[in-house]
Amino acid sequence: MTWRRSALRWLPTFLGFPLGGFAAELIAGPVDGLAPALVAGAVTGVILGGVQSWAIGPHGPPAHQWLAATTTGLSLGLAVGSAAVGYGTDLADLVVQGAICGLAIGIAQAIVLRGRVAYLWAPALSALWALGWAVTTAIGIDVEAQYAVFGSSGALVVTVATATLPALLSTRAPRSAS
Repeated sequence: MTWRRSALRWLPTFLGFPLGGFAAELIAGPVDGLAPALVAGAVTGVILGGVQSWAIGPHGPPAHQWLAATTTGLSLGLAVGSAAVGYGTDLADLVVQGAICGLAIGIAQAIVLRGRVAYLWAPALSALWALGWAVTTAIGIDVEAQYAVFGSSGALVVTVATATLPALLSTRAPRSAS
């Protein structure tokens, strides 16, 4: 699979964010406490992890590992991140929450990633999830509703920025000269 094709396969994962967020809202309600944060993170993580696992394809980690990592990371990250900002919804709060949540997801996913990508994944997701919340807040989405995940605008930014993951996973590291 070419880099371009691999990256294009990743782009539909954008849908995992609004679908996961909508399901989390229906099941857990607003993220305004520990229990709703854990449940909303798990619901969103299952949906997002499933879609991403499909997009990574056969060159990535086993689907069950990616799904478990995404679900665990998002559940714990949302619980810690939202509590750390007192369940606040202003721009600074959501950027901090996003950074913590992205870091937790990135660490969990990095455990199942192979190769050099794993070292960069956690800090990259931390920055990108913070950016996702900043974009969502900046365009005027009703973030006071305490959603589990940023809106479609933020999801699009994060998805495009991470679209090289499947291509990086399908590329073998160069052999060292001996």
